Amino acid sequence: MKRIIPALVAVLLAGGGAYAQSLNIGPGGITVDPRTPHERAMDREIRREERAREIRREERAREREAYERRRDWERRRDWRDGRRGERCRTITTTEETRRGAVRRTTRICD
Repeated sequence: MKRIIPALVAVLLAGGGAYAQSLNIGPGGITVDPRTPHERAMDREIRREERAREIRREERAREREAYERRRDWERRRDWRDGRRGERCRTITTTEETRRGAVRRTTRICD
């Protein structure tokens, strides 16, 4: 192994264009990236823009879902209020008596 890596580096340097190559030595073996540093930087920038675009798309989808939920809720509320002709709410009060807690539910319409 000690002899293989220097030999590989020597072959790449002798082959010319080694300044533009990237060597990746890992558990899967040795890979050579023949792109220039400028090309690699451009690819990184493209990937960064694609990730940002995907994040914006997901945020818009979340905002759209929230808007639709809110709109549906308001539509149901308006329909419910339209059937009654007024807006009503339910208030529950709890009073302590000698026999224990008493809960009263009252409907208040504005």
